[in-house]
Amino acid sequence: MGLTKQYLRYVASAVFGLIGSQKGNIVFVTLRGEKGRYVAVPACEHVFIWDLRKGEKILILQGLKQEVTCLCPSPDGLHLAVGYEDGSIRLFSLLSGEGNVTFNGHKAAITSLKYDQLGGRLASGSKDTDVIVWDVINESGLYRLKGHKDAITQALFLREKNLLVSSGKDTMVKWWDLDTQHCFKTMVGHRTEVWGLVLVSEEKRLITGSSDSELRAWDIVYLQEIEDQEEPECKKIKGSSPGIQDTHEAEDGTLEVEEAPEDRILTCRKAGSIMREGRDRVVNLATDKTGRMLACHGTDSVLEVFCILSKEEIRKKMDKKMKKARKKAKLNSCSGEEEDLEVRVEMTLQDEIQRVTNIKTSAKIKSFDLIHSPQGELKAVFLLQNNLVESYSLSPSAPAPQPVRTSRIALGGHRSDVRTVSFSSDNIAVLSAAADSIKIWNRSTLQCIRTMTCEYALCSFFVPGDRQVVIGTKTGKLQLYELASGALLETVDAHDGALWSMSLSPHQRGFVTGGADKSVKFWDFELVKDENSTQKRLSVQQTRTLQLDEDVLCVRYSPNEKLLAVSLLDCTVKIFYVDTLKFFLSLYGHKLPVICMDISYDGALIATGSADRNVKIWGLDFGDCHKSLFAHDDSVMYLQFVPKSHLFFTAGKDRKVKQWDADRFEHIQTLEGHHQEIWCLAVSPNGDYVVSSSHDKSLRLWERTREPLILEEEREMQREAEYEESVAKEDQPAVPGETQGENYFTGKKTIETVKAAERIMEAIELYREETAKMKEHRAICKAAEKEVPLPTNPILMAYGNISPSAYVLEIFKGIRSSELEEALLVLPFSYVPDVLQLFEQFIQWGSDVEVLCRCLLFLLRIHFGQITSNQMLVPVIEKLKETTISKVSQVRDAIGFNMAGLEYLKRECEAKSEVMFFADATSQLEEKKRKRRKREKLILTLT
Repeated sequence: MGLTKQYLRYVASAVFGLIGSQKGNIVFVTLRGEKGRYVAVPACEHVFIWDLRKGEKILILQGLKQEVTCLCPSPDGLHLAVGYEDGSIRLFSLLSGEGNVTFNGHKAAITSLKYDQLGGRLASGSKDTDVIVWDVINESGLYRLKGHKDAITQALFLREKNLLVSSGKDTMVKWWDLDTQHCFKTMVGHRTEVWGLVLVSEEKRLITGSSDSELRAWDIVYLQEIEDQEEPECKKIKGSSPGIQDTHEAEDGTLEVEEAPEDRILTCRKAGSIMREGRDRVVNLATDKTGRMLACHGTDSVLEVFCILSKEEIRKKMDKKMKKARKKAKLNSCSGEEEDLEVRVEMTLQDEIQRVTNIKTSAKIKSFDLIHSPQGELKAVFLLQNNLVESYSLSPSAPAPQPVRTSRIALGGHRSDVRTVSFSSDNIAVLSAAADSIKIWNRSTLQCIRTMTCEYALCSFFVPGDRQVVIGTKTGKLQLYELASGALLETVDAHDGALWSMSLSPHQRGFVTGGADKSVKFWDFELVKDENSTQKRLSVQQTRTLQLDEDVLCVRYSPNEKLLAVSLLDCTVKIFYVDTLKFFLSLYGHKLPVICMDISYDGALIATGSADRNVKIWGLDFGDCHKSLFAHDDSVMYLQFVPKSHLFFTAGKDRKVKQWDADRFEHIQTLEGHHQEIWCLAVSPNGDYVVSSSHDKSLRLWERTREPLILEEEREMQREAEYEESVAKEDQPAVPGETQGENYFTGKKTIETVKAAERIMEAIELYREETAKMKEHRAICKAAEKEVPLPTNPILMAYGNISPSAYVLEIFKGIRSSELEEALLVLPFSYVPDVLQLFEQFIQWGSDVEVLCRCLLFLLRIHFGQITSNQMLVPVIEKLKETTISKVSQVRDAIGFNMAGLEYLKRECEAKSEVMFFADATSQLEEKKRKRRKREKLILTLT
């Protein structure tokens, strides 16, 4: 076997420059017992926890690959549910930062997450139009609710009733009975998409927001209240024909569809509308946890805050209104007699829901969250469109409440996309520049150490010595900054159009620029006397100009400074001699303009990347094309060689960074992580680090490891990843004999569930083999009339020399609770008889009865027809019936006994704490009396 060239692997090191990404929502979280101080924000595939008071990132909840789309904290404040782009949900512990529970059930991005009051259930809505209710404690799915025709926008549990209400982009609001898992009411009173809904006034009122400037309010009346008020109508409803869908027009002209009138649980009637000031659609509609404060915003930068008045406040308001009406009636009445005038005052929706104020933020709002402190102060936190987090506070009880901005997290990122990055010569500092600012980052700590305002930056580099930086802007200016003071030293009008590219000369005495004014300009560094001080400062001076026929997109010096490569808008690359500026070579072959290029350290090769998605490798001696590589699925945006090698990196609009070998023309590695198109990258002078910037506003650092990368292994890993993706995209297996299988089954086929099923099959195969060996061994021992040692299976030895049946049980226990049903669904029926026989043994032992019963009932459900028609399995099922009932009864009795014991201990603790409380109070009183007596004695002694 011949020697293979080894490469070193680059791995993702960190994500920085990002405060919060746009797809998810911001939420308050409770950490260290403090509420209203910490917020969780989505950050690409991770979740960042920020301290609003200090403006610091204190915790990162590490994601995998998919972007975060939804966040929801648990009611106890200990966990955070995170929804992802691929439909998966992970539950993170805020104490440890680990996400141990994963739910896979949706086929598209998660759009809504909501816990019930106790935090035991989680409702998730998705773009795949389904709502799934998950059991958080058992780590499994309960049921899938199908009915919406478009993406779900919100799903809420009711506190008192076992009901769920959901809204979607299909203009529907649906009410679900969770006892029977069916939709019993559909509200079709909206003409456009329903973007949000909230329950207020002790869940007696529903408020919905859609694509107009109207918030609609609906009164909810439950069946018990209807029976008390309108008994004849209820009898009429009960007498209606079952199964007929009843559509009728309400008093306000909106339609209601009642799925099953005989099962009606509640009625909804429109109570009125609240007009918003914004004219566009509602983006978010939410209340605080108390349900007293209501807020909403559109696609602008204004949050409208409303207050839901209590019954006492409404009564006082109506009394005042009545007094005014009476006073007005007395003034208007002709007769001056003081008789009781009949005055009627109707209560409107505006009397119950009062506008408080508007909060104007510094940029467009993407999401917000509210928290109402016990002192009566309302805190609002915003995730803004320009990579910014702001928090405001206001006092709603004040006569004219004015919002006050309390904190702003802005230092950790740019307000717009980073268009240029570069490394300092010592590999320590990283420069990033965007449309409004330049930031200098410490590569090791990822902290921003300097921020400077600038114009729209397109290219940059560190001046030799790393004390100054030069920026090329969209308006054609050169801006020279000093890093120590952060001051702008000089601005030079270099080009009439955009300054697209700069290249530092290898001798480091000057640089060259290329712009949209069809010219290439040469500049030298020089020291000039500063007007404000006696010291000299750095400046730049133009020395020569090369005029061309087309716009210049990119310029690069050769390492020996003899040649200059210029990329033009006519899709060619022209090579000139630097000293005479005479034409040397023309490299043509790209179908679209060359956006980026670089020359290798030895000056032998030039690589060009184009908008036609190809990278071409040319020889600089004759201008011949060595190879054309189809590099990316979209435009190649940046290209740079690794120093002292013929390896180079490319970045594309297809969100990938790729490494290539220019000698062997091979693709080495793909660095995936960005979620939007990549604008630029920079390789450190020692080649150990790569930094890339993207439209998702994140900067990513990639680090070279000592781990060798072998191309064959890399290709094999790539094929495995493609296979895993294809497995996840395959059709879901049908549930045999299950008419409502879709509603019952909540899982989704993933590579983890397939692997779990394979582990079960391998364990049963091993059990069969070992059982056959044991039978054969017994026969041999019987024939030889002496004990012959049986060799132990190494797998069983690794598990502590357990029996084959116990090994099968260990495998079942090792499968994640959320993946158990899907793994059993994939399991072929030929293994089911063995599994049932083993379950009978396990339940007889009394070990893990709950898990085994769950598996048993699921297998019976999906293989009911085959199991009942198999005569061999009838006695097994009979035995299972007896043992299961007895063992489950024992477990239930043990739980009941334990519950009673815990209740007794709770009462004992409460009694003791009360005694201790009174004892402490008595001792404190005695201490006070003793001190008073001592003071009186002292006064008497003095007198």
